[in-house]
Amino acid sequence: MKATAIAHTNIALIKYWGKRDNVLILPANSSLSMTLDQFYTETTVEWSDSFTEDQFSLNGKIQSDAKVGRFLSILRDQFSLTSFAHVTSTNHVPTAAGLASSASAFAALALAASKAAGRNDDETTLSRLARQGSGSASRSIFGGLAIWQKGEANDGSDSYAYEIPTPSKLDLALVVAVVDAGPKKVDSRLGMQTTVETSPFFEAWTKQATLDLEAMQRAMKENDFVTMGEIAERNALTMHATTMAANPPFTYMQPLSLALMDAVRDLRVAGIPAYFTMDAGPNVKVLCLTKDAERVKEALSVHTSLLYICHPGPKARVITHD
Repeated sequence: MKATAIAHTNIALIKYWGKRDNVLILPANSSLSMTLDQFYTETTVEWSDSFTEDQFSLNGKIQSDAKVGRFLSILRDQFSLTSFAHVTSTNHVPTAAGLASSASAFAALALAASKAAGRNDDETTLSRLARQGSGSASRSIFGGLAIWQKGEANDGSDSYAYEIPTPSKLDLALVVAVVDAGPKKVDSRLGMQTTVETSPFFEAWTKQATLDLEAMQRAMKENDFVTMGEIAERNALTMHATTMAANPPFTYMQPLSLALMDAVRDLRVAGIPAYFTMDAGPNVKVLCLTKDAERVKEALSVHTSLLYICHPGPKARVITHD
């Protein structure tokens, strides 16, 4: 039983930051993201009774990854399997650099593992499964724009993502500026937990994020790009403020991140509607319209040469299975 799947990464415009359940990976607030066409993970999963242990290979190298091992155990239990799995993944994403490689990775793994097990799980089920590997992976099951609802149930049954319509009159683009493609100094899960436990701003963050999501959905329905951008930028800064007030305090921002933010503000002064966002990593992503994307890229190129123009990407899909 073998299958290969591809899932694309996503960037949250309304951030997920903080869990209400660390085991089931249930978020403290709902979030909204754009799946990107440029970055993806391709994963092959084979279940076999002849395997004596799980094996995971990433970019051609055998890895010992506790998160993948834990996730395979979850899948085995939910699929009622006793077989071990061999997993081969290739990341077409700068790994662990705030470009949500874990989102595409666990979405592709969930889909490939399900198909290799002979299942035909629907997207809601796949989103729930992917969430248990990495929260943001719940959104990478879907293309375009997706909302991951936090849910209320203690068992996580109502915490999954779903696709929403892209604004009908807006041709959206996201320019990704890579500041540092190396591993993050503060792991997302550790940073998130530290924030939840110690930041005096965390409760205010969850309330504001809920309001931001409601406002973002209204702006999208009205094709109001400026309001969309303002909400996304403020939401990102609010999230990062929670980390600076944690104990011990930390930040994912680097000097180059701040310079890129200033460059985006300068673009707005020049009449180009562009708005930055940052996840748990130093890289800056700039929401703009496709007609302005090259201008945005040119302005940011003063600071970094690692720039990618992205657009809304496709949903996760199976490419081979037998």
